[in-house]
Amino acid sequence: MMTTIEKKETLIKGKANLEVFSETLISLAEKDRNILAVTSDSRGSGKLVPFADKLPDQIVEVGIAEQNLVGVAAGLASAGKKVYAVSPACFLTARSLEQIKNDVAYSDFPVVLVGISAGVSYGALGSTHHSIHDVAVLRAINNIEVVVPADNFEAEQTIIAASKATKPVFIKFGKKAMPVLPRLEQTFEIGKASTICEGSDVAFIACGETVLPAYEAAQILKEKGISAEVISMHTVKPLDEQAVLKAAQKCKAVITVEEHSVHGGLGEACASLLMQNGVSLPFKIVGIPDEDTATGSQEEIFEYYGITGDALMETALKLA
Repeated sequence: MMTTIEKKETLIKGKANLEVFSETLISLAEKDRNILAVTSDSRGSGKLVPFADKLPDQIVEVGIAEQNLVGVAAGLASAGKKVYAVSPACFLTARSLEQIKNDVAYSDFPVVLVGISAGVSYGALGSTHHSIHDVAVLRAINNIEVVVPADNFEAEQTIIAASKATKPVFIKFGKKAMPVLPRLEQTFEIGKASTICEGSDVAFIACGETVLPAYEAAQILKEKGISAEVISMHTVKPLDEQAVLKAAQKCKAVITVEEHSVHGGLGEACASLLMQNGVSLPFKIVGIPDEDTATGSQEEIFEYYGITGDALMETALKLA
């Protein structure tokens, strides 16, 4: 049997989604001077140094002042600018939550909020720098979409789609290089899930950088004669309800996977949808439990909480 590592190596190597974000934003901004990047002392970590070098008149630096970042972004948007507000997700969605709620969402300005180094990407820095609350708090705010791209393709397409958005969008990016995932169709639309591979026994519904271990688990299960479907639910809000219901209808169990608290994120969104539609089947939310979060690298934290191909395979065997 192939190991998880061998499976990962069969995928085409990619780059960090943040690098794709920067490259795509430069391409868009070179053609449209109304596209601006606003940062809070994060052009380095946000991979925006090349953007600043090429388009110095289209980047605004506010310093370590996240509330100002969102307020300035909203003000620029009110004047017709297309603004990408870039800051570490842990600070952007905690320190600036009131500004996101009132200045952006309530005021209906199509600001693109880019949360970088999200989830447990800052793993070794501990809970102060973990962003495992962001999806939960933004799901509770009206008039904002929440997108968590899985790989370079979804990252590029998300930035392009966000440039055309007429309402606020929050995009969540991690730090590590991501391989190019297979998918049934090379199309992308905010609000429409992407099927990575089809199956009939168990469905993994994942988002962001957890789609990769879900895919690895599906490959291991295939060797065991178990058919696993993997869905990249890149848009957590609005949720692709039909994709969730269809997966629950065709499979014997559903497992959601996310780099986020088990409270308020993708898993609870799917659970609520299934329950309210009278769908009952074995179901498991895999994420960060309600406890003092383990500290270490992202890889170590994923291993600790069972967000690996091998661990997800074991979870599936217990349910399917």
